[in-house]
Amino acid sequence: MVARSARYVDRVARSARYVGLVGAVLLAVAGYFGGALPDAPFGATPASIWRAPGGPATLTCWLVGTALLVGAWWSLREGAPSTRWAYVTAALWALPLLVAPPLGSRDVYSYACQGWTYAHGVDPYSVGVAAAGCPWVDAVAPIWRDTPAPYGPVFVLLAALAVGLGGGLTGTIVALRVIAVAGLLLAALCLPALARAAGAPARRASWLALAGPLIGVHLVAGAHNDAVMLGLLLGGLLIVVRRPGRPVALLLAGALLGLAVTVKASAVVVAPFAALAAVQGRHTVRALLRDGGWLAGGLLAALLVTSAASGLGFGWVGGLTHSGDSEQWTSPPTAVGLVMDYAGALFGRDPQAVPVVRTIALLLLVAVLAVLWWRTWQTLRDPDHVRPRVAQVDPARTEVGRADAARSDAAWAQVEVARVGVLRSRIALHGAALALVATVVLSPVFHPWYSTWPLALLALTAARTTWFALPVAAAAFLALPDGTNLARFTKAPGALAMTALLLTVLVRTTRHRRRPPRRS
Repeated sequence: MVARSARYVDRVARSARYVGLVGAVLLAVAGYFGGALPDAPFGATPASIWRAPGGPATLTCWLVGTALLVGAWWSLREGAPSTRWAYVTAALWALPLLVAPPLGSRDVYSYACQGWTYAHGVDPYSVGVAAAGCPWVDAVAPIWRDTPAPYGPVFVLLAALAVGLGGGLTGTIVALRVIAVAGLLLAALCLPALARAAGAPARRASWLALAGPLIGVHLVAGAHNDAVMLGLLLGGLLIVVRRPGRPVALLLAGALLGLAVTVKASAVVVAPFAALAAVQGRHTVRALLRDGGWLAGGLLAALLVTSAASGLGFGWVGGLTHSGDSEQWTSPPTAVGLVMDYAGALFGRDPQAVPVVRTIALLLLVAVLAVLWWRTWQTLRDPDHVRPRVAQVDPARTEVGRADAARSDAAWAQVEVARVGVLRSRIALHGAALALVATVVLSPVFHPWYSTWPLALLALTAARTTWFALPVAAAAFLALPDGTNLARFTKAPGALAMTALLLTVLVRTTRHRRRPPRRS
């Protein structure tokens, strides 16, 4: 029975590998038929894409390829056969998309023009790429042609480097894709050690974080800068959990987290939880100020040095206000605001609720982040919360546990210390993961690749996978190969469905909290 089960698992894994590869190839083919090419028309609809030359082939390859890739990833969401197997399969799936045209978004052209703007002596935080005179502005989505860059100075410098290395538009896109892949490689290098530090199976974490359907399409083919942010973020967190209480290491970790923030500002929500993971020994206020202070010092130094070295200062902070110019129901606050506007229209009113609800959501986000941090802090401070859960940590996944630690009381004491350290790391990392989830859910705008922000940390810390893997799988179907956002064509029904889903989750959560505990 055991042998048959092992053969069955091996057969499922082998099938998943090649089904996903077929899906990746079909997505690449869809890109060549109708990807986000520089001269592709704007304002396309699914119907117009279907009627275009090669349109039926484009949409068929895209939808079938997405379904195959999502299905293959989903089938192994509890873990690949081994970590090495997960890495090989993820790389295999990425290869066709590595040589495909840009897919699912036109943001890479915005990156190229922002890099060109900076390289030609113009401040990308003060003018849009059209006013700056970028020669590739026609490839940029119209909504982003007149808005300042919303990214930090490190990414602007990287984009300018890509322009210098690439020369023309094609070379710049290739260079930007190489930069994105480098970010993913850094994340891939960090995942196994982070899994050991959190007591999680590396085969599950690496599979969920690297083989997901959004990784190949949006971070590899689409070259989104989220890949760079994730690589720097995981690198900083790895140093924190492996070297807590070490001033030099924490300065370096803070610098990496600061660099992640200067790529994409959303990474900043992780910093307070990284400070909790940085504490060595008991979690006291004094220890937090001491160890967290070194981490904060490295982060602030990275912000100040990069802002000064680029000559751009902190003008990038102002550019963040334009990131919500698009109104789509995929953002829960925006969906609620749209429903309120639709309801007002029934009574001849125009409440303009979207900006109001978005503002409330941002204030709520601040409160949620504060509560998450406080609960994580209280859990780490209270031994009664940690000791009952220490036995849940598998010593075989710790550094000490891999040695023969069962022969003496001293060895068992080492295992116990290792277990406590692992559990503390997992608690802090899980708090960071939930902070990223809250940021994604309560932000004024949502794009499919935003789902990748909390994915790696949830893969490392969450006990169950379905609740976060399912939204990731659904998000893979939100965009077409040329960057057309399907949410544009389902605004009213999508807003109603998102609002209903939000209310359902709130009601179920409230009932669950009010339900009395079961008697044993």
